[in-house]
Amino acid sequence: MANTRLFAGVDEAGLGPILGPLTLGYSVFRAPSEVGNFWSALEPIVSDEPLRDTSAFVVADSKVVFKRTPRCAKRLEATALGFRALLDPARDPRCKVGQFLWEQPSALATNAAELARHPWYRDLATQLPRHWDAQALELRVESLHRALNKARIELVDAGVRVVPEGELNRSFDETDNKSRTHWNCSEPIFRRGWELPGVEPIELVVDRHGGRMHYGAQLARAFPDAQVHLVDEAPECSRYRLAARDGSREMSVTFAEKAERLSFAVALGSCLAKFARETAMGAFNAWFAARQAGLAPTAGYTTDGRRWLADAERTIEHERIDLDRLVRRR
Repeated sequence: MANTRLFAGVDEAGLGPILGPLTLGYSVFRAPSEVGNFWSALEPIVSDEPLRDTSAFVVADSKVVFKRTPRCAKRLEATALGFRALLDPARDPRCKVGQFLWEQPSALATNAAELARHPWYRDLATQLPRHWDAQALELRVESLHRALNKARIELVDAGVRVVPEGELNRSFDETDNKSRTHWNCSEPIFRRGWELPGVEPIELVVDRHGGRMHYGAQLARAFPDAQVHLVDEAPECSRYRLAARDGSREMSVTFAEKAERLSFAVALGSCLAKFARETAMGAFNAWFAARQAGLAPTAGYTTDGRRWLADAERTIEHERIDLDRLVRRR
């Protein structure tokens, strides 16, 4: 495409729980510079309205897209697997749990030794989708593909980085700070966008990391091959411009509150992260339930996570599970 740029977005799910992984979702689109609102450009195949899920892929903040009901699970799965399928030459939405969570993209994958320390994530061969008929979803993906082509929008890259509990705890030991760990887990995704082939300018939007307002020093360390220029730092939004020292690429970086409302790429990243988190917790709960009949599942958040730990104490002891691999310290 002539006169195009890359639109990238990153969001996380599961930063707050005491059980389960941290998941980071991202997406990168190529589109003409004049394309403004992706939601409008992709109507009626894509919507940010959850109740339009019978005819549209819903792309919005995952808290809007997903509640723990069968309809919401189906809605979130359609968005995550539907857009992911666009990266497959056959546009096939089917994949295995292990492929979605731990293997793709390989550059962001958790290594096998780390994964082996978390046996509750061994459910790698289960086929996705779970809530959709695969052929029906494949037909919807074709409609999505045609809508993107008509709008001259191309999905260039998308995926998740899943960080299991033991890896998080080691990072907490190193940083002694949850915010710095969040940054360290996110940084490889930021670099991935910067290193995509081509010279097109990139607009990267990231959901703000907690209450942090200043990111210049972290960006300078993450991008030694670029000059980092401050554009603006304000409570609701911090903006920077990166210019490659060899002149080959420029990238604007925006950290914003409620970034999923500003950026379609962030909203899709939010859905990918949430689907990865829910899929991982499904494997987690299934593994423990197979060893302790009647153990109620958990989403891993503090109050219910503590309930679950008390309920599962017998199994944790019987399986000789090191709590450092199971329970987050922050």
